[in-house]
Amino acid sequence: MSTDASHHRPWRRIDRRVSRKIRVGSVEVGGDAPITVQSMTNTLTADAAATIDQIRRLEEAGADIVRVSCPDEESTAAFKTIARESKVPLVADIHFHYKRGIEAAQAGAACLRINPGNIGSPARVKEVVQAARDHGCSMRIGVNAGSLERDLLEKYGEPCPDAMVESALFHARILQDLDFHEFKISVKASDTFMTVAAYNQLADQIDCPLHLGITEAGALRTGTVKSSIGIGNLLWAGIGDTIRVSLAAEPEEEIKVGFDILKSLGLRHRGVNIIACPSCARQGYDVIRTVEKLEARLAHISTPLSLSIIGCVVNGPGEALMTDVGFTGGGSGKGTGMVYMAGKADHKLGDRDMVEHIVELVEAKAKEIQAAEDAKTPAPVTVAAE
Repeated sequence: MSTDASHHRPWRRIDRRVSRKIRVGSVEVGGDAPITVQSMTNTLTADAAATIDQIRRLEEAGADIVRVSCPDEESTAAFKTIARESKVPLVADIHFHYKRGIEAAQAGAACLRINPGNIGSPARVKEVVQAARDHGCSMRIGVNAGSLERDLLEKYGEPCPDAMVESALFHARILQDLDFHEFKISVKASDTFMTVAAYNQLADQIDCPLHLGITEAGALRTGTVKSSIGIGNLLWAGIGDTIRVSLAAEPEEEIKVGFDILKSLGLRHRGVNIIACPSCARQGYDVIRTVEKLEARLAHISTPLSLSIIGCVVNGPGEALMTDVGFTGGGSGKGTGMVYMAGKADHKLGDRDMVEHIVELVEAKAKEIQAAEDAKTPAPVTVAAE
């Protein structure tokens, strides 16, 4: 059963803003490319081993791109080793000193992120652009409400969407005047309203890919809510080509939340989408604890599929119609529920054995779906040597 029915449900379709496509290493961003999810390491970059270990965990969580801060020469010196070991392209985060950008490009960065408000003069930006061109890097112009240029703050009196967009477009023109077009832009603030307004305004004025995020969004729960409202609002409007959910939490959580946002809008699917009821007195088993266990046990699956875990028969059979695997409790026999496969009642299952059994069913279904997808992929053509 397909987990994306938007093709026959036009009210679920999101028409994405048309942007040009750039590359961040091997990953395409913009155009018709899938919306990518990224995060940032928080280890000391100079500690290459610790940074590589964290990148490994981000790769396992599904990260498409990882950003690494390069605040000093020790960091850019270690970046070469880190980039060589990373399976995903790395963005070097550059602040205050333009030479770090040049060093990072030489060390293997796939993209350079610069903050126009603190990188220095246009001449220094020009040197960074040349390094990016020489080493095949793309760039991100990263505008933050908290570090706008002094003249813009004097002009507008305070950070605001107009000031952020003016900063972004000014620096985009610098790159365009240098005939450099492999760039994307972000205009982030911790204020959701300001961020959404800035991106909406910017989206109408330039065709480059846009990197979305609510900066300094907060801790895991509050930051997830804030990011979901802001990023989700923009994605729903078709705006956004790559996202980073900024959380005061482990970086892997940012990747999980990012994919959950995309999944909720039908824009991208990765892993098991668990549809679960909030539970009530009708529940035939402990729904909350069951879902917690299933989330942990199924976290390793990257194949997109859907699983419904419903406590009673009021909504259970209906939800199961739309999922690959389903379980509904609260039927005629307490302690026994019904398993659904591809929307159809398949067999009864005792609550005591349900977690282990459902994990087995989902793993088997994931292998089946993946095998079908692999069969669609044409084999590489081998040209015989003459």
